[in-house]
Amino acid sequence: MKVVDSIREDGAKLVEATAEDLQKLRAVQPGLIVVPERFFDLAVSIYRVEQSARTATRAAGALRTLTIEIVSRANGKPVVGANVVGFTDFAARAGAQGTTSSKGTVSLKLPASAKRLERLYVYPEGMLWGALQMNVALSSGSLRIQLEAIDLAAPDSLRHFAGAGAMEDGQGVKVAVVDTGIALKHPDLQVSGGECTVSGEKPSAFGPLGGDHGSHCAGIIAARGSSPTGMRGVAPAAALYSFRVFPTATSANPHPRASNFAIAKAIDRAVALGCDLLNLSLGGGGADPATETAIEDAYNAGAVVIAATGNDDRQPVSFPASFDLCVAVSAAGRKGLFPSGTVFDGDIAAPYGTDKKNFVAAFSNIGADVDCIGPGVAVVSTVPAATYTAMSGTSMATPAVTGLAARMLAKDKALLTAPRDHQRASAIVKALLGAAKSLGFGSKFEGRGLPT
Repeated sequence: MKVVDSIREDGAKLVEATAEDLQKLRAVQPGLIVVPERFFDLAVSIYRVEQSARTATRAAGALRTLTIEIVSRANGKPVVGANVVGFTDFAARAGAQGTTSSKGTVSLKLPASAKRLERLYVYPEGMLWGALQMNVALSSGSLRIQLEAIDLAAPDSLRHFAGAGAMEDGQGVKVAVVDTGIALKHPDLQVSGGECTVSGEKPSAFGPLGGDHGSHCAGIIAARGSSPTGMRGVAPAAALYSFRVFPTATSANPHPRASNFAIAKAIDRAVALGCDLLNLSLGGGGADPATETAIEDAYNAGAVVIAATGNDDRQPVSFPASFDLCVAVSAAGRKGLFPSGTVFDGDIAAPYGTDKKNFVAAFSNIGADVDCIGPGVAVVSTVPAATYTAMSGTSMATPAVTGLAARMLAKDKALLTAPRDHQRASAIVKALLGAAKSLGFGSKFEGRGLPT
């Protein structure tokens, strides 16, 4: 048996062992709890769409090629590095995907029998809105799509529902973003510290090596920019701590998964650094004892974990958000806050709220475990390389609620400075959910509603 990693000297260990090794160990260590290593995904809708096409592509028999050119509507320049996903059968998730070249083109290999694409998604990098086209005819063999530019001065769902914070909002509150790492050189982000808890990678490498998701979540919580050249988060004065639990992304594996050990270790480290709130925009599958124990330890130390319900199209709330000691966040959107014909059109679904422009995102998981709801459709936030982009997911709704919790906690000095025990954590959750207002969706969609 080999010990690969350890949370603490007296804490959980990550080991490589055979079943026989574990039987021998239990014989000499009665009461030992053995938990298998599990893996979790990010709760953002683009990755769900990409993975659907990648894992369910069916190309039997003869193929045909669809060549797609992606350009900016503003200047006609080619859009490089855009991910293009086409479904010939969306229900079966059958299709193909690719990334645009230096000329802004990509070729999708599709069954020769296909007459149309039911859905064609375009996810660009940087300051452009993605596109969604329905029922695309394949007769010509080529297609040209123009993308609209993102205007940082225009309102989005985050600013509409949660509001951009004042520069002093969140002062004195420490927030851990347990994710892919946060961009350390973005002008709108200030990172106070953190750690990479991926086994085999450098602890000091807590920048965005796991992808841009963590930077986007961090900006929602505490970006410090101003429009029209930057963006402002919900609680700009909150201290951000980056805990990278997703391995370094590669071209072969652009969206690696996070292990329960890395997550548990990150939670332990965040609590040790005095973080008040922990943002987990990740999840999947059933309960995991290792993660539950880490969350319980955090709760008993006065810290609250806020987690995404997941993006499985109205399925039950995923773990860890389903765990009772987490605040589980579903996602809302609002019509009119993104251009027509973008990927976000696919997020619109009933039920609609008291204000009929408001809706529960089509991807959002729901159920009795939902505690509250946040803005999670077409949210514009920070990504590496000092730029910005729009994303959808309960991943985005969760940091919006985390930012609102930081804003609230900073204004309650007695609670902020209270002894760090389970009573403090309970009081934070009680105050957060007590401030929530229903948007008219019903409790299984929104829990207590939107924190204010």
